[in-house]
Amino acid sequence: MKVWTMYHKTVLKNGVRIISEQLKHLRSVSLAIWVGAGSRNEMKSENGVFHFTEHMIFKGTENRSSFQIAKELDAIGGLSNAFTGKEHTCFHARVLGEHVVDLADILSDIFLHSTFNVDDLERERQVILQEISMVEDAPDDHIHVLFNRLFWADHPIGMSVLGDEKSVSAIERETIVRYINTFYVPERILVAGAGNVDHQSLVSYFEPLFSQLEAGNASPPNDIPRSSASVSLKYRDLEQVHICLGGEAPSQLSDKRFACAALNTILGGNMSSRLFQEIRENRGLAYAVYSFLSSYSDAGLLGVYVATDPQNVNPVLMATQNVIKKICKGEISRSDLAAAVDHLIGGIYLSSESADNRMMRIAKNEFVFNKYVSYEELVSKLKNVTVDEVVEVANDIFHDGTVSLSTLGPIVEDDLDTGNLHF
Repeated sequence: MKVWTMYHKTVLKNGVRIISEQLKHLRSVSLAIWVGAGSRNEMKSENGVFHFTEHMIFKGTENRSSFQIAKELDAIGGLSNAFTGKEHTCFHARVLGEHVVDLADILSDIFLHSTFNVDDLERERQVILQEISMVEDAPDDHIHVLFNRLFWADHPIGMSVLGDEKSVSAIERETIVRYINTFYVPERILVAGAGNVDHQSLVSYFEPLFSQLEAGNASPPNDIPRSSASVSLKYRDLEQVHICLGGEAPSQLSDKRFACAALNTILGGNMSSRLFQEIRENRGLAYAVYSFLSSYSDAGLLGVYVATDPQNVNPVLMATQNVIKKICKGEISRSDLAAAVDHLIGGIYLSSESADNRMMRIAKNEFVFNKYVSYEELVSKLKNVTVDEVVEVANDIFHDGTVSLSTLGPIVEDDLDTGNLHF
């Protein structure tokens, strides 16, 4: 299967990159302005500042009020959003092709000319504190915050993207401006578009605006994260115990990432996965059970999440241990691997039908690999994964002294059999 595309890349003299993928069969365009920085670039005392900035950028510019921004986006049918991650911040929207210039005008205005009004900042602070409370009130979300904090120890990559009540309460306008001056610099800025879009039209619009940006000072380099094999139990009076456990996985640049993707699928990535079948279908120990893969430019995490009754915690951990041990011993057939690879390939091609997914894909590949990566290249890499490679990466991730565990719910240390964490 060949996915037709027309990819272009332009680098302005100051380092701003403009990339696009023209898809003539689509009527819409997904357009975004990215910054190659996120919560891992924050100081602990200022955790949440990139997310706070993401909120504030929509609160008004020198040319538009927040209401005007919303009204103009609505008027062109714009489906707008923004997100902050560990390593990137993105401001994006999707419109019909005939409205792309209008969208570019709005996005560039909020990105370049936001005023960060102090009154707006105080109101938005309360919104973000409510967002933090909402996550803390959702144990299936909050356990991931606790686990990341434990697993990555004191490294910033383990901090919550949202920040916490203390750090967000301390962020002032000057903090936001300082981070913008440090990180919202040309060499970190990327404009990405996908869909019914003409590359030269994008360049013609954005070049006069973004060429005016002066290159920033060299921002601090990222420290490579190091995981910590630890156990943490947070007591909370809930009906269930929420569990996360995991080990360090390949980074986005590692050649082992394809085998790890297959491992994640086999372990707990779909309904036919080993964990889903054993814990939910065969033993009825949980409703929610899955594995997850978090990959970064220089680190990675393969984890398992389960929610279960307090009396089932040790049986769940024992079942998880047994499933992982069998994989580490090589109990994977070629047909198991082929099914996992087919599942991954299906997801890749299905996502290729979305302009938003196409835009995000070319942007992330530019940040990680500094180039376009074709679907055919990606699929070929997955098809070449061997059973031995999956077994090898499983043993790399899961062995004694490498696995961390977090729980949230009504259990204490004496309730837990840590022998189930030995692999």
